[in-house]
Amino acid sequence: TIRYYEEIGLLPQPGRNAGNQRRYGQDGMDALGFIKHARDLGFPLEDIKSLMGLDGHLGDDCAEADRIARSQLANVRDRIRKLEQLASEL
Repeated sequence: TIRYYEEIGLLPQPGRNAGNQRRYGQDGMDALGFIKHARDLGFPLEDIKSLMGLDGHLGDDCAEADRIARSQLANVRDRIRKLEQLASEL
């Protein structure tokens, strides 16, 4: 999974040690933590990549992050509604 994240540009290419093992710096570890948390919340990789591409300034970037989060919240609420319907049928 981590290699895939590197391939699609979510994680930077890490340095390597003498044994050719990947060595991530703090930025890479922070990015990986963000990716994992976002995946746990159900965000698709495309949205995670968009969120990571925002530079954190006020204005348009905040509006875009808000749009992405609201879209994911709507998806979660829809999924909950469908699961509640299934539960009532059982």
